[in-house]
Amino acid sequence: MFGVKTKYFFDSAAGVEPPPAPSTDLPLLEVRGIRKVFSSGGLFAPRRRLVAVEDVSFSVHRGEAVALVGESGSGKSTLARIVLRLDPPDSGSILIDGKPVLAHEPRSASLAYRGRVQMVFRSRVQMVFQDPFSSLNPVHTVAHHLSRPLLRHRKAHPRDVRARSIELLRLVGLEPAEDFMDRLPNELSGGQRQRVAIARALAVEPDLLVADEPTSMLDVSIRTGILNLFSQLKRDHGLAILLITHDLASARYLCDRILVLFRGRVVEAGPSADVVSAPAHPYTRALVASIADAGHLQSQGGKRPHADPITTAGGCPFASRCPSVMDVCRSVDPAPRSVKGRLVRCHLYPESAQVGAE
Repeated sequence: MFGVKTKYFFDSAAGVEPPPAPSTDLPLLEVRGIRKVFSSGGLFAPRRRLVAVEDVSFSVHRGEAVALVGESGSGKSTLARIVLRLDPPDSGSILIDGKPVLAHEPRSASLAYRGRVQMVFRSRVQMVFQDPFSSLNPVHTVAHHLSRPLLRHRKAHPRDVRARSIELLRLVGLEPAEDFMDRLPNELSGGQRQRVAIARALAVEPDLLVADEPTSMLDVSIRTGILNLFSQLKRDHGLAILLITHDLASARYLCDRILVLFRGRVVEAGPSADVVSAPAHPYTRALVASIADAGHLQSQGGKRPHADPITTAGGCPFASRCPSVMDVCRSVDPAPRSVKGRLVRCHLYPESAQVGAE
């Protein structure tokens, strides 16, 4: 239905055909050196600069799921907004199929980048939001939520819109699909709403799905079903997924690779199984330990831990919380090291392992 394995729903009457799929060796999404700084304060308050994202680079291939993991305030949602072009970066670049997208004229690029078909054009990036209770308009039916993107992005002829919408509902596991078409969001459970939101994102046949904490507001019994749906879309349709989450367990379950963020920096990156089973960075170890701690969230007052935006000048941002801190950690920010096939920012590993070191 979408991705590189099946044909898109183009308007055959208009003679529009999808272009050939690019080489699968080329990353679908490539993020290079992204930096984002926010300023706060005003007339009666001192101005402060918060570095939300610092020199972050990663790639996502078709049919691959990559997780950005970290506590609240780590910069993962800011990165997602930059990838979606909702926020501009201060520096760095984003490439789709090897072509820079930030170089486009902003007003015309935004709609095209997120899926509008103008003559021959494929959909690119769509988002699944965290809160299924606010992401759907309460006064419109499920049919309306699905028909609008199909018509706006010319993915179905008006006479075929209802049939296409029913196919989307079946794809996300809502059966019998016909029974859901005329329901309002308040007539759906949280899990059903999230599946409708996923179906809406899939309506424009994206190459990449950005999922921002897609299960955090759902009951525990429903979360696995949503993760299994993402896994099926990845496996059967070649969909690329960028998962934003604070939960290493969910990231390990779904994703091929994990990038662990702390205060806007990638402190560890590697295959999911390796990162979770043998974490190399002290912060990653703390995240893994929290998975097994059943009372972790309760001990935090029901809230997730939040990163302090103030960093130690010139030193490692994690130094004040690290159980393995050394003197060098307080004065020198560690460069990325290559450790057993992973990238790790930590002085626990020798400088000879630095990326690019002779």
